Amino acid sequence: MNTEFDMTGKVAMVTGASSGFGVNFAKILAARGAKVVVAARRLDRLEALVAEIKAEGGEAFAVALDVTNTESITAAFDASEAAFGTVTVISNNAGVADGRSALKATEADWDLVLDTNLKGVWMVAQEAAKRMVAAGVGGSIVNTASILGLRVSFAQSVYAASKAGVVQLSKALALELGRKGIRVNALCPGFFLTEMTEMLFDSPQGNAFLASSPLARPGEMDEISSPFLLLASDAGSYLTGVALPVDGGQSIGNM
Repeated sequence: MNTEFDMTGKVAMVTGASSGFGVNFAKILAARGAKVVVAARRLDRLEALVAEIKAEGGEAFAVALDVTNTESITAAFDASEAAFGTVTVISNNAGVADGRSALKATEADWDLVLDTNLKGVWMVAQEAAKRMVAAGVGGSIVNTASILGLRVSFAQSVYAASKAGVVQLSKALALELGRKGIRVNALCPGFFLTEMTEMLFDSPQGNAFLASSPLARPGEMDEISSPFLLLASDAGSYLTGVALPVDGGQSIGNM
């Protein structure tokens, strides 16, 4: 896998890199030779991640980023280019969850989730693509969606809407950017144990749900690494506009 998913010479930015998938994606990109910019609001966590990556022989740089703020995005890309050059791989991973039923969700809930999960993905992808085009280089954008962008479950209307938007946005960007050498895909994880989902797995309802899915368990973090690298690396050079479920069959099970 180290050879097939070689990222040597790539400059990657991982948003939402302070926890969960973002930490994993940053580590595996660095381990395969990419220079990695880790970006999130919690800079203290990012500095610890950078230190860990460097201790393993990788190259990494931390930058504060609020994906809902245009000025923050511009500043993050400016700092990334000053450190490593043009960013050619994006892991658009920043996101928030919402588990309220449709009748209990508020306008503020909607705005927070959609601004972070959808608008933020669009603004980061757009900024990255503009800079790749200006530099005359291609690249890969991997947007973290969800199986809830492909189907729905109870009390997830706001979150599901945001992730369905990410899926369609990824396809639309793939259509527009393909001839500029930029591939855009959506990664659709099922239920993995992360900081965002740990409360679900501690509940009887969560365990009952997982037991009803085809593989009857949550995913291990290593099980999403290869699918992510396939979309991010040149190994997936003929893949664009794809919404790839990595879910142990949860999207076809009983939700």
